[in-house]
Amino acid sequence: MPLILGTNSIKDTGYDVANSVRFNDNDSPSMYKTPGSSGNRRTWTFSTWFKRGNIGSSQWILDAYGGSSDEFHIYISSGNAIGIYTIGGGFGDNKSISTSNLVRDCSAWYHLVVRCDTTQGTASNRLRIYLNGTECSYGTYNNFDENGEGQVSESGTKHWIGRRNAGDYFDGYLAETVLVDGSSLAPTSFGEYDSDTPTIWKPIDVSGLTFGTNGFYLDYEDSSNLGNDANGGTDFTEANLAATDQATDTPTNNFCTLNSLTGKKGNNTTFSEGNLKSVDTGATDIDPNLYATFGLSAGTWYFEMKAEAITAGRSASIALLVHDGKGPESYADATTCNLYYEKNSSTNKIRKFASDIETGLADNAADDIFGVALDIDNGTVQFYKNGSTYGSQVTGLSSSGKTTFISMFGEGGAGRAATCNVNFGNPAFTISSGNADGNGYGNFEYAPPSGYLALCTKNLGSDGG
Repeated sequence: MPLILGTNSIKDTGYDVANSVRFNDNDSPSMYKTPGSSGNRRTWTFSTWFKRGNIGSSQWILDAYGGSSDEFHIYISSGNAIGIYTIGGGFGDNKSISTSNLVRDCSAWYHLVVRCDTTQGTASNRLRIYLNGTECSYGTYNNFDENGEGQVSESGTKHWIGRRNAGDYFDGYLAETVLVDGSSLAPTSFGEYDSDTPTIWKPIDVSGLTFGTNGFYLDYEDSSNLGNDANGGTDFTEANLAATDQATDTPTNNFCTLNSLTGKKGNNTTFSEGNLKSVDTGATDIDPNLYATFGLSAGTWYFEMKAEAITAGRSASIALLVHDGKGPESYADATTCNLYYEKNSSTNKIRKFASDIETGLADNAADDIFGVALDIDNGTVQFYKNGSTYGSQVTGLSSSGKTTFISMFGEGGAGRAATCNVNFGNPAFTISSGNADGNGYGNFEYAPPSGYLALCTKNLGSDGG
């Protein structure tokens, strides 16, 4: 399957997606509208780009809900397959399709196209599912009735984005969400292969499409009206979505997040806000190590972390780490861990290979914002707290060409709860000032040092990381 890694060069002159919307399933987020008249219920195309947050639960992307026995669903199953299911309606009762292709990478963007045309005589052409420009293989395929009319584009049927009528909220990011009413379109109407890297599928401008009677185009560019239909149709009504849920993490500039699939996590460690927030209740005697989705081998980088809640304790409540390629299973692993900051009940310290290199640092409190300026080329790290340097610059970190530096965040242990919000340039928490890096990317509370960049794919191409 082609990759969606995001445009990886600031020199790219192709189509750029400006915004996405972040769905945090804990907030029960969604948007919806109800057509006042029916469109073409036999022929339509649904397209959206998505990046996953939490993995392993049933999550709905589109639900056309006409009643408890009258629904059409596009969803991600708990087993991470794309699924289609219809109850009632003219497709034929209880029809279902599921893909053999799985979507379980929380670091990358996917492009989903579902095209419907029940006028087709060949049953397998009536409803097709594509990921990243390629038609999926199917584990289950129940043929839809010829000339059947379903719930999509049906008058009086509520159309949900990001949830099922009964729940099953989506968790992650959506971008460029489109319904074309009246046409069954190939994925090439929404994306194309990159000319320089033909295994990468990327978005194209869809604003010129003919959307039809009940078609819509959600570009998520108006933070005050995330449900705005850029095609000019009736807007969607948002539920439990706020301006801070607008994101700049998109298929053309993919930002780093925490990786919910790797690292050592306690039984009470949970991820939310598009994998930018981590909560550990401290119920178990384990120091969770939370890997980020980007590995770096060169360049100068800046990121922030907001310590939303800290419980005093002897060991680390919040830690910032940079480590060698294989990665420690404990942040105190002296054989692999280059550097970390540790909040301690007796003294706040910076440690390297499990040895103190600076102690007696000022204490910190909830809502302090830590900055990290990492220079891999010269092997240095400077910590900041609320915009001021915090400790001396650390030097002498390994800069071997074989070394990959990865940001990690350790928390807690038994009785030491911690909540942290990370910001690699695409924050899920409110920024009171707003500062981009020198390339114009990212949104930080404090200005990155000159030459230090946000962790996003456009900067990876410009800085060699």
